[in-house]
Amino acid sequence: MKSEIFPRITVDPQVCFGKPCIRGMRIRVTDVLDMLAGGASRAEILADYPYLENADISAALGFSRT
Repeated sequence: MKSEIFPRITVDPQVCFGKPCIRGMRIRVTDVLDMLAGGASRAEILADYPYLENADISAALGFSRT
């Protein structure tokens, strides 16, 4: 059900040991959340990880609330 609500978040046992990731890439939802909690802005995260999109960060935040 979460995959229908959060299509940008994927869970695959072959990627990051099945931890929730952003669009099947090897960046976990927790990685994004940890960066935000550490004080990184969205702009900083997007600059450091150019393959991420602003919507990915929003999806990680929304996913964490479920």
